[in-house]
Amino acid sequence: MNTEFFIARRLFFDKSKQQHLSGRIIRIALFGVALGLAVMIVSVAVITGFKSQIRNKVTGFGSHIQIVSYNARNSYEIPPISANQPFLKELKQSDNIKSIQVFATKPGIIKTIDVTHGIIFKGVDPDFNWSFFKQNLVEGEIPQVSDSARTNAFLISENIARILKVKTGDKAVLYFINENEFNPRILQLQVAGIYRTNLEEFDNLFVVGDIKQVQRLNDWQPNQVSGFEITVTDFKRIEEINREIRDLVVNYSENESDILQTETVTSQYQAIFDWLSVLDMNVWVILSLMILVAGFNMISALLVLILERSTMIGVLKALGSTNLKIRRVFLYLAVMITARGLFWGNLAGILIIVLQKTLHIIKLNPATYYVDVVPVNFSVTHLLLLNLSSIVLTTIMMVIPSYLVSQISPDKSIRFD
Repeated sequence: MNTEFFIARRLFFDKSKQQHLSGRIIRIALFGVALGLAVMIVSVAVITGFKSQIRNKVTGFGSHIQIVSYNARNSYEIPPISANQPFLKELKQSDNIKSIQVFATKPGIIKTIDVTHGIIFKGVDPDFNWSFFKQNLVEGEIPQVSDSARTNAFLISENIARILKVKTGDKAVLYFINENEFNPRILQLQVAGIYRTNLEEFDNLFVVGDIKQVQRLNDWQPNQVSGFEITVTDFKRIEEINREIRDLVVNYSENESDILQTETVTSQYQAIFDWLSVLDMNVWVILSLMILVAGFNMISALLVLILERSTMIGVLKALGSTNLKIRRVFLYLAVMITARGLFWGNLAGILIIVLQKTLHIIKLNPATYYVDVVPVNFSVTHLLLLNLSSIVLTTIMMVIPSYLVSQISPDKSIRFD
């Protein structure tokens, strides 16, 4: 049997110490460890949840990677390319790619009797994945885009609907200007549905409808589109996958008329993703502070325990125990106390996350935070890493104060008793 662990366990379950000073100090240390871990769990859940929601909203408007004409020049008036590209078959067979869909965009103006508003009309085909807009649909329905006739229904945001004072079923007139044309081209479309993502930069801009409307406005052929939207399986590898796609596109485009390029959503909206990356630093600051607080609480508790058990230390030394073995007793004891604090911290942190996820207790101003409730993302991996790092780091911090054991002389401590 491990003698040091046996002694530590007896001390840990000793009820009499609860009435001593050490009992109160330990309870304070337990509260500090539990509070620190709960704050860390909630902080990581909120930050990762917030980043995930904002990222999903941005990619919902333009996917992860786009393949467009080399002459696009970061404009929504994108030159057409053929929808029948030779590299598509190979891309669809890649394990790194979840989906590929075509799109076309056209800047224009939407007008009612009283109000005019600038928009980007995004045209999609029948294979378009509407799941993002279905999740954010607040009124009406998704436009039914077919292979045959053009659909005269389209989707607008709640912001645009409020500006134009329209609702589902109403009609709106859209005006588009082509290069070298003096008269605008006009579409009269019906509002099929209204969405809200709370990303004002996008909500104030995008309306979604039939790609055949854009092709007609631009006098394009049925097989001409603005580009391809690609969804990858692992967003963390987006740059690596983008390089693979770019190499493939370039190889197939060398002898073709279309000169193409690839763009990632992180480069298109660099300011947003740079802002999200800053949040990682905030997480590390919070984690570091909480671990330091928990560590110093446990150091205080360990010092009190050592001083209170000085007589026991003297007796153990008199019986032949070395300083190292006695230090192990108190390190085992400190780990047990930390583990109990982690248990309560896990319980509190998980409870807060579950309550927020189900009841949406804490609300936010969507105009400022882009979400209307505090988002949380529960991850078992994050939970395990936080617990493991907390117990390892606090144990390491307690190694130095455990050296106080070597300063206790057995003759003095026993005589004092």
